Amino acid sequence: MLASNASLSGCADFNVSLPGDGHPVGGSPRSTLTPTGNAVVAVCLGFIGTLGLVNNLLVLVLFFRFKMLRSPINLLLVNISVSDLLVCVLGTPFSFAASTQGRWLIGDRGCVWYGFANSLFGIVSLISLAVLSYERYCTMMTPTEADSSNYCKISLGITLSWVYSLIWTLPPLFGWSRYGPEGPGTTCSVDWKAKTANNVSYIICLFVFCLIVPLLVIVFCYGKLLCAIRQVSGINASMSRRREQRVLFMVVIMVVCYLMCWLPYGVMALLATFGSPGTVTPEASIIPSVLAKTSTVINPVIYVFMNKQFYRCFQALFNCEAPRRGSSVRSSSKVATKVLRGGALTGPRRTNDFLFMVASLGPPATAVPQLDPTCEPTLDITKAPSSDISKPVVLSLVAHFNG
Repeated sequence: MLASNASLSGCADFNVSLPGDGHPVGGSPRSTLTPTGNAVVAVCLGFIGTLGLVNNLLVLVLFFRFKMLRSPINLLLVNISVSDLLVCVLGTPFSFAASTQGRWLIGDRGCVWYGFANSLFGIVSLISLAVLSYERYCTMMTPTEADSSNYCKISLGITLSWVYSLIWTLPPLFGWSRYGPEGPGTTCSVDWKAKTANNVSYIICLFVFCLIVPLLVIVFCYGKLLCAIRQVSGINASMSRRREQRVLFMVVIMVVCYLMCWLPYGVMALLATFGSPGTVTPEASIIPSVLAKTSTVINPVIYVFMNKQFYRCFQALFNCEAPRRGSSVRSSSKVATKVLRGGALTGPRRTNDFLFMVASLGPPATAVPQLDPTCEPTLDITKAPSSDISKPVVLSLVAHFNG
């Protein structure tokens, strides 16, 4: 509400106009789409809004219902769901209503608020995805003991995502570009069509710092994770290959969905900004806008429900039973190959998000506990290599049970 009041009061005296012409929004011009086109858009938005609302609400219910999910990294997933949920509550219903009626319904102030709010929440989601990839990268690459109760770094990342988004969404309220109707007139966003230096400079910065930079961070961090898996292929080639394929599949899905949701919108904005008038028709511009909103449905599926910990809690919620809890047992052996060839590797293996194998140096254990055949051995990514070269090389394992 604070953001809403601030944006409305700051824009009370604005004469918001349609990008590229002189017709005021307050006149509620009708959509340039045909009635059939508006109906199709309304159905898509209704479907996306409903699924996005249900998916993200379910993520929040699971997080607050099950204590085992309340970890720092999961808090970052919740931040993504909150931003997507706010889009479904404060954005999609208005564009859905406008499509059903064939015109924008809440006036010029509502248009400015809609453009600001949807841009804010969308960029928060994008930056949070980049922060998530960086956190996973740091978890694997940092040679220190991971502290599952340390919320400081994750809280800093969440705060960064909101502050960063505000830095790039507040300027149009104060004169650097502006918010107004887009496409056929049933949604509002940044003014893509104005050819002024003021507007063009903002569009370029928005494209680079809010779309390309997060994408580069995601590709770099997940690329490093894949490289780390390949480096341990010599320990157990077949096991590493299968894990590499699973992680590669997840990374490809993440990047492809990111590009599918946001790249068309970014390309459309650049064409509207730098192309000749009429390059992007109102009918064509509505498609990237709808695709961008599908991220509110896709993000919970990829980043949460494909996470086995969340999925176990999801099953427990609907079966009215306690979730199957995982535990970890760390073991070491003087002879690494004996552990790798032991019974722990012969049983069915399951993966929990990104659990990777890394060889480490350390003192040998006096005894090696017997691992359950259903556990999945992974190398402990949090152990730092020892500087004492006189100690024998051993392999530190983490067995993740799925009992």
